[in-house]
Amino acid sequence: MHAHDHHEAKGKALTRAAKTALEGSGEQWTEMRERIFETLAKFRKPASAYDIAEAVSKVEGRRVAANSVYRILDLFVQSNLARRVESANAYVANTHPGCLHDCIFLVCDECGQTTHLDDDSITRSVRDAATQAGFAPVRPVIEVRGRCADCGQ
Repeated sequence: MHAHDHHEAKGKALTRAAKTALEGSGEQWTEMRERIFETLAKFRKPASAYDIAEAVSKVEGRRVAANSVYRILDLFVQSNLARRVESANAYVANTHPGCLHDCIFLVCDECGQTTHLDDDSITRSVRDAATQAGFAPVRPVIEVRGRCADCGQ
């Protein structure tokens, strides 16, 4: 099987799945972490720490520093709750945090929409090629730039 399907959680079910995954890794689920995760999950495109800090600041009625958001996002990436879109220096919520695998991102250069694909055969090939070259892969980053179907070919 080249790709596999996931039940992608949304809304409160996604927040509960993220909380379960984070606590399962030995970390605490705090009110601020929940607010940042829920804010990230609401974005339709990859969001930067500054985007998230601004949105959370509006809800909180006080300034939330981007560097605090970065620390929490780093924790989310390490805990499989979020994925970092490297070329955009932005993040997307992982809608199936209980499943650990490498991701492939399709990034639209026109509108910024980013589609997440799971294809373990491709990412396994990348890991195998790195290993054969004497390299110990930790996290392959695969991003394909182009135009989404909405923006046209």
